[in-house]
Amino acid sequence: MSAEQKPLDQEKEYHYGLRTVMELFDIGPTVAITVLSVSLLIIIAGLVAFIRSAPPSTLIISSGPPDSYFHKTAQRYAKRLEKSGVKVEVLTSNGSLENLARLSDPKSKVDLAIVQGGLSGKEYKFDEMVSLGSITNQPMLVFYRGKNMELLSELAGKTIAVGMEGSGTRKLALRLLSVNGIKEESLGKTKLLNMDADAAAAALEKKEIDAAFIMSENASYGDIRKMLRADGIKLYSFKQAAAYVRKVDYLNIFELPQGSVDLGLNIPAQDVTLIGPMVELVASHNLHPALSDLVLDAATQIHGRASLFQKRGEFPTPIEHSITISEDATRFYKSGKSFLYRYLSFWLANLLSRFVIVLLPILILLIPAVRMVPAFFRWRARIKIRSRYRELLQLEQRFRHEKDPARLAYLKRSFERIDSEISKMRVRAAFADQFYILRGHIDYVRSLMNKDGKIERPVTTL
Repeated sequence: MSAEQKPLDQEKEYHYGLRTVMELFDIGPTVAITVLSVSLLIIIAGLVAFIRSAPPSTLIISSGPPDSYFHKTAQRYAKRLEKSGVKVEVLTSNGSLENLARLSDPKSKVDLAIVQGGLSGKEYKFDEMVSLGSITNQPMLVFYRGKNMELLSELAGKTIAVGMEGSGTRKLALRLLSVNGIKEESLGKTKLLNMDADAAAAALEKKEIDAAFIMSENASYGDIRKMLRADGIKLYSFKQAAAYVRKVDYLNIFELPQGSVDLGLNIPAQDVTLIGPMVELVASHNLHPALSDLVLDAATQIHGRASLFQKRGEFPTPIEHSITISEDATRFYKSGKSFLYRYLSFWLANLLSRFVIVLLPILILLIPAVRMVPAFFRWRARIKIRSRYRELLQLEQRFRHEKDPARLAYLKRSFERIDSEISKMRVRAAFADQFYILRGHIDYVRSLMNKDGKIERPVTTL
């Protein structure tokens, strides 16, 4: 086929398609082009909306220090999400405060973070975050050396590791010390050291510090078990737990039963009362609903089992603290995964779901819209023919009662004008019967006017 022949063939195909629409709806070329253009714009708008509604294929999670519980938990999420075709990037951090700072900064592009519940601060944009619920308990563990300690106020004058800058551990440790009269601005002989869990554990074993505040945010359960077994290191039991919970409303009371760490060695040797917040999954406010469901499904698998500080099936739970739980998370907790996601792969279910949500309503609107446009133009054609009937009827009535020759000549000229205009009308096949009836009436009126002379009949165009 020659290069010149291809454009000709394409032009034929275009005219064939246009003619098909004209014949299908019985409309003229202008109307057909209008219908096709409107339909094309609606389809393009639908496709754009369909493409934009697709979930991103990557997810960025801000976790905690390397090998901490937060970091390992984020890695578990990554493994599960990647099975569904979502690429996950796990970022390490100093802890909850840095995670909140990243979620507050659009440049960080962080989608999800593991955060200590109850944190606050004017520097964080909480209105741009949503909670996906709480995923576990996080007790504050205060390890110390020396004689048995009854009150936290006994740490005054000691050297204490309180966690790293940017961690929720440090913020809560300072709050607990503050309500016991040990304030950062008036420490006296008390020394507060910014240390991560590993460094604090090592320093405590070497007797370089007197106490350490540790949470799962910056420590692994393995590290915690190691410290519980270490000689000379004790775990503080909060005898005033009820009072702490009333002073700091986002704290909860936990019990570590005797022997729960090691039954054979009876560790701990007695029941220990602990306090601490819950851990929340916090997401950017624009996290895609499909990814929200996928994350919460993974959370159910990861956190649903019993562990040292929680019962089976206790988590995840839609308990919110300083950040409002999202509508998508609320729906998930009430009804679980949608029907499609239960039986199909994530991407196929999402594709069908988006089709139903985005394209189906457009198709429902498009079909009647396409049918209404031709109907409108057919209505206009009927009105046009009927208006000619009205003119013709008025002219006939006036002609029957008119006696003045000059007025009769004027009426004949008016009739010729009407007849000429009607003959130039473009009428589609659907209105041919009405048009020919109109022509018959024109011939009848012409016969009335042709008693003294014939009026030439114009050629009609169909």
